[in-house]
Amino acid sequence: MDRQKMIAQLNDVAQWDMVIIGGGATGLGAAVDAASRGYKTLLVEQDDFAKSTSSRSTKLVHGGVRYLAQGNIKLVREALRERGLLLKNAPHVCHNLSFIIPSFHWWQKWYYGIGLNVYGVMSGKLSLGKTKLLSKKTTQQLLPAISTKNLSGGVLYHDGQFDDSRLAINLAQTAAEQGATVINYCTVQSFIKTSARITGVVIKDRLAGTIFTINSKCVINATGVFTDAVMAMDDEKHRPIVSPSQGVHIVVDDIFFSGLHAMMIPTTDDGRVLFAVPWHGKVIIGTTDTPVKDIVAEPIPLPEEINFIINHANRYLNTNITYKDIKAVYAGLRPLIKVKGKKGTAILPRDHTVIVAPSGLVTITGGKWTTYRTMAKHAVDKAAIEGKLIKKACVTAALHIHGYMDSLYKDNVLLAYGSDSSYIMKLMDKNAGLKENIHPALPYSKAMVVWAVQQEMAMTIEDVLARRTRALFLDAKAAMEVAPAVAAIMASIMNKDEAWEQQQVSEFIAIADNYLVH
Repeated sequence: MDRQKMIAQLNDVAQWDMVIIGGGATGLGAAVDAASRGYKTLLVEQDDFAKSTSSRSTKLVHGGVRYLAQGNIKLVREALRERGLLLKNAPHVCHNLSFIIPSFHWWQKWYYGIGLNVYGVMSGKLSLGKTKLLSKKTTQQLLPAISTKNLSGGVLYHDGQFDDSRLAINLAQTAAEQGATVINYCTVQSFIKTSARITGVVIKDRLAGTIFTINSKCVINATGVFTDAVMAMDDEKHRPIVSPSQGVHIVVDDIFFSGLHAMMIPTTDDGRVLFAVPWHGKVIIGTTDTPVKDIVAEPIPLPEEINFIINHANRYLNTNITYKDIKAVYAGLRPLIKVKGKKGTAILPRDHTVIVAPSGLVTITGGKWTTYRTMAKHAVDKAAIEGKLIKKACVTAALHIHGYMDSLYKDNVLLAYGSDSSYIMKLMDKNAGLKENIHPALPYSKAMVVWAVQQEMAMTIEDVLARRTRALFLDAKAAMEVAPAVAAIMASIMNKDEAWEQQQVSEFIAIADNYLVH
């Protein structure tokens, strides 16, 4: 992907079939869907792809055991089907992971076992593996860090795991391959209307300051927690529909939770579930559910949220996690849909909703990463009707996502790059210096930085260290330490001066500081 070429296309197209606002999971999914149907598609994102919620998940592609317990069969069935399709279409970034629910009362193993067997049956032909009841001894063997106090056994089941922002970048690449124009750091300033109907948008390239007037037959609002701001731009009388909830995760070394299996605790004090999940050589533990009023690009974890996670984790582990053990902490905002009569965000549903305004603006919001493809399909279906486009069938259920490979690398940091791995290795072969890791505590090479800039539209240090690689999420201190070196590599490729490097480092350090526990 070449951003300058994408920008140039803005002047070459007189009218787009579809403009998509928002470069998170749903917006990128919609761009893939629309472009693969043959619609002339433009996606604009005000920051970087997956900058907000879509890079801050629990890294799970799952049906949602919690939603099954709530009785939301429709959502679980849909999510399980989408989980199966995603593991088929993007095996380089999505894979099968076994989870264990430890039981501390004799009846829990049978209670959860029955529910998870139903969960497995609902997966049908896309099942990832059978549910098994485990003895106390086997549970201890598979979860070496589990506390044995009152432990009576466990239940093993299968779900999916993925690298969220890597998948987002792959979706952007897939959309581009299908003919879409996708541009980050490009904000919508206003709508163009003809007879009260939206016929285009005015956008600004935030990096160059250039203003573009874009004509389009239809517009999709896929901006997640920023949904209401875009709807208000269309209708100043708009009443908010999003009830944002903050979810926090901590990241620790795998010595605190060794082994290949994840752990799920089905009930926490606030009614959520707690996961401990191996990921990229670290362990992610979370999450929380805190209603918030202010929607910001960089939500900050609250001390009480961090304490909540540590206290709950230490209840079930024989290791003792403290503040000094946390390598990174991150917060994301969920775009939950308000439901009359329900006040706590922990009980709000994760279903998505599509709203068509009198102006023709199609808004898609709610949902979760796992169901991004069906959300995109529903949004594009509605937008095609509003734009009076020729009806074309969705083809994404069987569409391989960029990076797809039949034969995958195992236990290698290049795995997440899939078919692009060979090109990164060629970079290393041409320049031996690019084989070096950017930091002793991080698994990423200098070649990956070069690749991110040249092929993945990374424009800032944060793009590289937070989303093209996952350095900031794995070890915030190490990411801060390597920022100057990454800035130097980027500057040499992008023809930037020393002032740009210093500004980039300064801005990144300010953001990265929020990922440290103080």
